[in-house]
Amino acid sequence: MILRRTAGVLVMLAALLWPAVRPAPAGAEGEAPADPSRPEVRAALREGAVVIRATTDEAEAAALLDGFRRRYPGLTVAYAKLNSSTLYEEFLTQAGAGAGTADIIWSAAMDLQVKLVNDGYAAHYVSPEAAALPSWAVWRNEAYGVTAEPVAIAYNRALLPAERVPRTHADLVRALTENPEAWQGKVAAYDPERSGVGFLFLAQNLQVTPRTWDLVRALGQVGAKLYTATTTMLDRIAAGEALLAFDVFGAYALERAKRDPNLGVVLPTDYTLITSRIAFIPKAARHPAAARLFLDYMLSREGQARLAASSVTPARLDARRPGDAAATVAEPHPITVGPELLTYLDQIKRSRILRQWRRTIEGR
Repeated sequence: MILRRTAGVLVMLAALLWPAVRPAPAGAEGEAPADPSRPEVRAALREGAVVIRATTDEAEAAALLDGFRRRYPGLTVAYAKLNSSTLYEEFLTQAGAGAGTADIIWSAAMDLQVKLVNDGYAAHYVSPEAAALPSWAVWRNEAYGVTAEPVAIAYNRALLPAERVPRTHADLVRALTENPEAWQGKVAAYDPERSGVGFLFLAQNLQVTPRTWDLVRALGQVGAKLYTATTTMLDRIAAGEALLAFDVFGAYALERAKRDPNLGVVLPTDYTLITSRIAFIPKAARHPAAARLFLDYMLSREGQARLAASSVTPARLDARRPGDAAATVAEPHPITVGPELLTYLDQIKRSRILRQWRRTIEGR
């Protein structure tokens, strides 16, 4: 009788306490501040701050940043979002000035990140969390793929009937070429001449199939509008100015679709590029100890789970939520973090591709 009564009290207590702990992200390890006596924490606290430059919207990084602040309340976190090309140029300017740089460089322009690492700007740091990442996400213990995000097609559900929605790259080429009048001025895509991410996607699509040029030609024939950010393309779809946007960040589109029932998202079934936002610690970081703590937190199960809670697909499998978009990809094509990304940064090759892109999209 006493045991049954005690068990009943414990169940009641558990029920009362459950709402208090429920908001923690799945897979989180807890919110207790780190032990300030640990040498690495002491060193970071002496520095007092960590400065992050990123291409990720602060709203998407908010849960991650909040978790880090709770873990290390003595550290000030300064976070700024820039587009990929601006971030790259700003970093080179800072590094060239010789007065120190930001502490974490985190960008979706994978090729530009790998170039910076290859050119010797990154500090070598073996994160204790690296072993939990996929093999494609770590290069030389200097560049770390933090996310694993599908590249998607977004469309307006209200204006584009389900039977007209392309499900593969070949479907999209066929739709645009067979009925160009219906698509005229109604398609959005990245501009690879102005966007590092746009050039990366173009180059990676070309690695998968040379028929990518057929798609570029079709985009030109329908007068596709070119942009430098996924969010802008999604805005155009929401406003009804575009029927479809090609090669957008799936994380942004899927999160937006939760709030906008008119936004549809397709992960192409022939192949889906899986891209990653790469982070590294610069050799010239002004707060290197704090940078190491932040990188470790980004790659930890807790930090990765916090990204997942913001609908950003984390690189770690053990931090993903059930039903994560990356798990539904039929033919994933991960973009490997490594020297292969340097191929199209060779100025001659890059110029050749961009010249062909310009000629093709202009129909010459």
